[in-house]
Amino acid sequence: MILKNYELNKINFKSNYLILFYGNNNGLKLEEINKILYRNQNFKKLIFFERDILINENSFFDEIFSGSLFDEKKIIIINNVSEKILKIIDQIENKDIQDIILIFNSEQLDKKSKLRAKFERQKNLICTAFYPDTEEILIKIAYNFFKEKKISISQSNINIIVNRSDLKREFLYNELNKIESLSLTKTITTENIMKLSNLANDFSISELVDNCLAQNKKKAFYILNENNFSLDDSIIILRTFVTKAKKLSKLITEFKKNSSIEKTISASKPPIFWKNKELIKKQIITWSSLEIKKLLFDLNKIEYQCKKNLDNSIKIVTNFIIQSCFD
Repeated sequence: MILKNYELNKINFKSNYLILFYGNNNGLKLEEINKILYRNQNFKKLIFFERDILINENSFFDEIFSGSLFDEKKIIIINNVSEKILKIIDQIENKDIQDIILIFNSEQLDKKSKLRAKFERQKNLICTAFYPDTEEILIKIAYNFFKEKKISISQSNINIIVNRSDLKREFLYNELNKIESLSLTKTITTENIMKLSNLANDFSISELVDNCLAQNKKKAFYILNENNFSLDDSIIILRTFVTKAKKLSKLITEFKKNSSIEKTISASKPPIFWKNKELIKKQIITWSSLEIKKLLFDLNKIEYQCKKNLDNSIKIVTNFIIQSCFD
């Protein structure tokens, strides 16, 4: 059954406990998930990723089917779902499940998607699309925010804030909160907004990780402060760390053999781009083989923590970076 996002308050969770959210508007998805959590405050929230469920189906089914009178009610959010999750859904449908709500979170699905078709056609399933916000919608959100907070700001500055949020709702909220904090001590001017607002497009996750591994503290902290990393970015950051740390481990081993950093860099496969050579040199000198092994071990633990506590994943990753790379 298809529902618009503004119709989700009509859901009877006892009969409609399987819900598909799809689309690229992650900010609006998060809003609606939080509304469902608010309506069911006595439910425990659990977060899974499709990949982990498919690797260990039995553990996931135990979480759903091994209920007792003393178990907490649960809202289970499954992120990054695809057609592969259909076999799991089919098994869940055939069971009598009580006090559980399952939200399947996917990126954009086309009309030919079997997953989308299943949820759209069956009356006991809920399917909601989350399309990107228009500039007009985000301007209205910003206008209402400042009106509610009684913050004086021009329409032209509201337009600047919306444009620098990359037209993403989750980024916009982050910008609005920063402007609210700024208003407590300073006048809201175009210059202040330009200094404070998002510069996410200027930096990449790869650049962040490279500077962390090179222990360029000032640059790494600047990138962390200026980027509006989303919740999903936390896992991407950690996996980028793993990939680069493994490559760095090989370079350190090679450097031990030949004692020449230039030879180590030039012999690297794939070749290191000239622009990154100085950063890589600093990384090789900074880390030992033992330290890199410990870093890789810690990265696996942190990724597990992030998946279990996705709402705080960016904070977890930031704390990890500070403790592991700059202590």
